[in-house]
Amino acid sequence: MSSMQEMQRAHAQQLHAQQRAQAATFRQHQQMVWEAENARRAAEQAAAEDERNRKRLYAKARTAKVAAANANLRSRLADLEQLLADTLAVDDHIDLDRLKRSTTPPPFEPGNLAVPLNPPRWRDFEPPAPAGLGKMFGGEVRHQQQVAEAQQAFEQATAKHEAAEAERQRRLAAATEKYRQACEKLAAKVAAHNAAIDRFAAVFAAADPKAVVEYFGLVLGNSIYPDDFPQRYRLAYLPESRQLVVEYQLPTADVIPRVREYRYVADDDEVVAVARPEAEITDRYADMITQITLRTVHELYEADRTRLLETVVLNGIVDTVDPGVGRRARPCLVSLRTGREQFVSINLANVDPAACLRRLGGRISPHPVDLDPIPAIVEFDQVDKRFADEIDVLADLDQRPNLLTLPADQFQQLIADLFTKLGLEMRQVRTGPDGTVECVAHDPRPLFGGKVIVLARRGGGTVDASAVRDLFGTVQAESASNGILVTTAGYLPAAFEFASGKPLELIDGSGLLHMLAENTGVKARIHAQG
Repeated sequence: MSSMQEMQRAHAQQLHAQQRAQAATFRQHQQMVWEAENARRAAEQAAAEDERNRKRLYAKARTAKVAAANANLRSRLADLEQLLADTLAVDDHIDLDRLKRSTTPPPFEPGNLAVPLNPPRWRDFEPPAPAGLGKMFGGEVRHQQQVAEAQQAFEQATAKHEAAEAERQRRLAAATEKYRQACEKLAAKVAAHNAAIDRFAAVFAAADPKAVVEYFGLVLGNSIYPDDFPQRYRLAYLPESRQLVVEYQLPTADVIPRVREYRYVADDDEVVAVARPEAEITDRYADMITQITLRTVHELYEADRTRLLETVVLNGIVDTVDPGVGRRARPCLVSLRTGREQFVSINLANVDPAACLRRLGGRISPHPVDLDPIPAIVEFDQVDKRFADEIDVLADLDQRPNLLTLPADQFQQLIADLFTKLGLEMRQVRTGPDGTVECVAHDPRPLFGGKVIVLARRGGGTVDASAVRDLFGTVQAESASNGILVTTAGYLPAAFEFASGKPLELIDGSGLLHMLAENTGVKARIHAQG
């Protein structure tokens, strides 16, 4: 083969090798492009899956948050629906003896002061005796010197120990004395506290009005309500009729959730609050204040083991601001007067609260959410002890007229003036043989007026149902539209029960004092001469 041919062949081989290399490089490039495309697609798919998972988890979290909010709404409503039932399993009586404290003092713990200090030991100071060759060459002399030095050190250590031990004993004695004084102080404090409990128990058992008010205030204070309930109240006690009057502050309708439920709209990524219908809010609020009324009366009667209460009057009020005038207002939304026997005979676990309140003769606002007030069965300030006479050693110095000793003609004129101020026209006024002022009056109001019979009694103790029955008989016999019975004492529960639902009004001694002060300016008192 010629050299030319060999060159051509070598060139061809070289060209073929280059082509193969180029082909291999192309294939490798294509492989890389394919792999990169696959990686890109896989990354996009993973990112899309991650986004779908993120959206799913986000929606799940939002849904869970909405579900929790709805669970809170249901829990709130359940709490409000169970206000009456929740108290029935609780014993509301307060055992005053359990308020007493124990005189057991804490143990005496002097610590290291109780441990005697270890005295120094001679063997720890005594030098070893010389032995062997040590006895020679002056060893005994040196040993005697060492013993003398050790003895001196031992005596110093002993003196130091005795001083330290004396200081320990002194400090122990001081700590013991301090502990004894602390125990005596604790015992005196406990004794004073327990004596105060005993004194309170004695005056409470004697129906002292202040003690009775304080005890039943404790009872109401022990009642557990939701945190946003005000739980404020005023109490007044009339021992002559064993009547407790309660002014109880109710929560406003704001405690009823305005939202019925929350809904999550995934497409808009929005939580929508569905409003609770106003009619439902009104019904729930009326039910709630009715339950509070029945619950409070139940707690008072259940806590009364000695029958200090024969009648409970409760006025449920709201302390708010009248938006019309911008001033503080205290509208009465519910009012109930009920005797012990009538109330305790009711099985509160099975009642419908609204029906029970009606059965007891209670009143409730027709529009409580709007704070539309109703007349209280008994105005609290009419029985508040600030308007009643306090019997004390200064009673004889009190210059206010005493209604029990006022001359008959002056008492008659006082009663006539009072009801004239209240709008009645007196047609006949006289005093009967028993001292009762008997008035026949006319109420000039066109729709609610007519003949009115007024009887005002002084003394004679608590009025029972028979006197109210006699008044009602007179009202019927005289074809009168209303009858008013006034007493300087109080009324038994049976008197209120008989008057319930009839055109009769009963005014007790405290109410009479308040009405005289408010309408005639006469500040009187009721003080039995003893």
